[in-house]
Amino acid sequence: MSGKKIMLAYITTDSARKTTYKKRTKGLVKKVWPSLEDARRLLSEFKKLPLSKQNNKMVNQESFLEQSLAKATDQQLRKLREENRQKELKEVMFGSLSGKGILQSLNAMDLDELGRLVKKNWTDIADLTLFSSSFHDWLENNCMSNNMWNSKLP
Repeated sequence: MSGKKIMLAYITTDSARKTTYKKRTKGLVKKVWPSLEDARRLLSEFKKLPLSKQNNKMVNQESFLEQSLAKATDQQLRKLREENRQKELKEVMFGSLSGKGILQSLNAMDLDELGRLVKKNWTDIADLTLFSSSFHDWLENNCMSNNMWNSKLP
């Protein structure tokens, strides 16, 4: 159940603009703010709670900032650890490709993650190869037929 459409434009007449502002704020307050009875009921229910429950989620600005900072730091730390882990696994993967016997020192979890990384890299290479060959074919079909280049592509 919506009201009529409101034209969003600057109201040039001062008195009309002030009247519209007052009506809109009154309507918003009416929608958002509880009635006096509801507010009193809510406050009395809150005061009936034990102090431990009343203070359960209350924070001052200092503790709020401490919590926010700790959360942000934890997220950054987790992200950096994951990036370092991926770099270590790539180093192990390339080291094993060059013939270094690093795989014997890894545990089952590390080997499993390394297997996933190898599989991901393998599919990425396969996708690039497929793209490269299809692009090569497209160039031959479209550009060579239009005599854009004189020689054939390798």
